Parts: sequence; structure tokens; C-alpha cells
Amino acid sequence: MNPTLESVSRLQTLHCSVCATAHSPYSLQRVSACCHMPLLAAYDLHEPLGKDSINPLDGTMWRYRALLPLLHEENQVTLGEGFTPVLNLKSLAGRYSLQSLVLKDEGQNPTGSFKARGLSMAISKAKELGVLGCIIPTAGNAGVALAAYCAKAGMRAVVAMPRHTPKAFKEECYWYGAEVQLIDGLINDCAAWVRQANANGALLDVSTLKEPYRIEGKKTMGYEIAEQGGWQLPDVILYPAGGGTGLIGIWKAFQEMKALGWLAPDARLPRMVAVQAANCCPLIETYLGRQANAHHYVGRPTIANGLAVPRPLGELLMLDVLRESQGTVVSVADAEMVEGMRELARLEGLFVAPEGGAIWMAARQLLQSGWLQPEERILLLNTGSAQKYLENVEGQY
Repeated sequence: MNPTLESVSRLQTLHCSVCATAHSPYSLQRVSACCHMPLLAAYDLHEPLGKDSINPLDGTMWRYRALLPLLHEENQVTLGEGFTPVLNLKSLAGRYSLQSLVLKDEGQNPTGSFKARGLSMAISKAKELGVLGCIIPTAGNAGVALAAYCAKAGMRAVVAMPRHTPKAFKEECYWYGAEVQLIDGLINDCAAWVRQANANGALLDVSTLKEPYRIEGKKTMGYEIAEQGGWQLPDVILYPAGGGTGLIGIWKAFQEMKALGWLAPDARLPRMVAVQAANCCPLIETYLGRQANAHHYVGRPTIANGLAVPRPLGELLMLDVLRESQGTVVSVADAEMVEGMRELARLEGLFVAPEGGAIWMAARQLLQSGWLQPEERILLLNTGSAQKYLENVEGQY
């Protein structure tokens, strides 16, 4: 396909995240042809673009359309994702003597998680590029989102998820008409099945960072954090990082906003904290130098299904974010996640996913160690609702 004058997107090119080789954004892409690594979308950030380009009447992530890769609005596949609330956690802040503690609640997205953002974008671009069906390995929420958005787009959806995934995730995929394959093991085992089942490439593999556009949907969290904060960013953002697409995407959004002049020239970007499960923490092992990379890391299941990602393709990009932001990475045990869920529920009325419990407990760890200071502005990013995880945490209230 060719770009036309009617497109408002500033999309210019795709480039390899390792060597920066350009790839065409007008044909179907997966990983880079040069290094077989993630492709990142680049936009024209030199021509003036003001904040008035944001559509104030659009209460979804699509309000930032000029900085998203979709070229033709008729290809948009949306269920109303994005522009989730930022909630003030006054009770928790008071209990722990914090001056500013807020939580962005991605559980209020369609399909109950932040995965709606990435899959809305990926399926919209797949539709624009003539794709008829998609396949995904998932720990749960991404598979549900793929199934929903493929149903909306009229596409075939194939989902491979671990057999031990809570029933609610499986059932929702069935309701959307997806073909579900249950696999013994974790998401990397599901990915191996996907590679074999889709060896002929008949379906678009929308695995984390194996196509360029899920990250573009996820980056809108960064734009929203800035806009909802009056274009003032928090000092620290804690993010539950499995595959890490959102962590990378939020940081990408901050860089784009700096280039556009949407942030003050002297604005300090937040320190980014990647939070992992103690049962599956490959990023920590690499970050601390205990392994060269996560290529052979073996993880164990965790109640936070989305954190059970033992060999993330985006490992180098996540490490770049931590280094550039002067951030860090923390692991949280399953029992601690339940404690965090309980505290958020009883003090703030929020029923967050185990991943959400993990980020709060990580904040407590960092406060105790002195890495976080009570006067800093802290944002927790809860990635989903606890409703689908009830099998994992039943009776632990």
C-alpha cells in the first residue's frame, strides 16, 4: 500500500532496534530482516505538532492519532481502549507517609487489561495491511485481547496458552470464537508451539515485539500519564515487566514528547522500575550480571501469569530503559503480591491483578531500602483486573 495525503499519521519509517536499518512501514513486517530483532516505528517529530492535535472529544488512546502508525481511519479496530484513570491513593500514602502516590488503572480497559491497547493497534495495522488471521502465544490477557479484537475485525484468531492458565482466560477466548491450544509449560513453550504450527507464515504472529505495532498501542500509556498529570511527569514509575512492551513503549513516548517540545526543556524523565515475579525474574539475573542474557533462563509459574515470561525478546530494550532512566528492577514473591492486593483492596477499594499487588510491594521494598524517598511523586501502573485471576488467589483474602 502507499501513503496518501488523507493520512494524519506522522509515521515515517520502521527501524531495527539494534542496527537502525530502515524497513518500509507500507508492507507487512515482523522482526527486522537484518538482525531478527524488534522493529520500532519512527515519526516526523521535526515539523511542528502541537498538543492541539490531541482530539479532546476522543476518550480513548486514539486521541493521539498523529503519533500512531495507522494511516487510514477506516482500518481502526477499537473497543474503547485507553485513557484509563489515574487514581489518588490517599489512604496508602497516609499510612506510609508518602506525599504523592497515584495508580493508573489499566484494569478498566476493554477485556480487563492493558493488553487491549497493544492488540487494538496490532489488529488495526494487520487489517490495514491485508492480514486475514493472527496467532499468539500468551500467558492469558494478551490472548483474550487478541481474540476480542480479531472478532471485531472479522479475522481468524489462534491462541496458545499454558494449560495451567486460570479458566476465566480460556473461557473468554472461546466466547470470542478463537481457536485455543493449551500447552504444558510457560509462554516460551507456547511460543515454540506457535513457531511450529505457523511455520508456513499463513497467520501473522503477534507475539510480544515480533511485530512493530503492539508497542505503539502500549506507548499511549506514556502520553496519558503526561497529559493527565498536566504535562508534569512523576519522579518514579513502577511497571510490572514480563515481556516489557509497555515499559519500552512508555519510555518511547517520553522521548517523542521531548522531541516535540510537549515537555518542558528541563523536564526530568521518571526513573523507571521494572517489577518481576520472584518465580520468574530473568531481567534481574541479567541486570545483576548473573547471566549474560535470558536466552536460557528457566522460570517457574507464578500467580501473576503476565510475569511468567522467562526469555523476553525485548530484554536489551528493557535494560536500555533502566539504564537511561537511572531506574532499577525488583522481584516480588507470590505471597507478597497477595499482601499487596489485599492492601490495595481494603484501603483503596481497588481489586488489582497480582501484577498490581507486585508493584505496590516493590514500592514498599524501595522505600524501605531508601531508593525511593517519601517526598517523591510515585506512579504505580496496574496492568489488569483481578477478576480473571480468582483461581490463583482464591481464599487468600
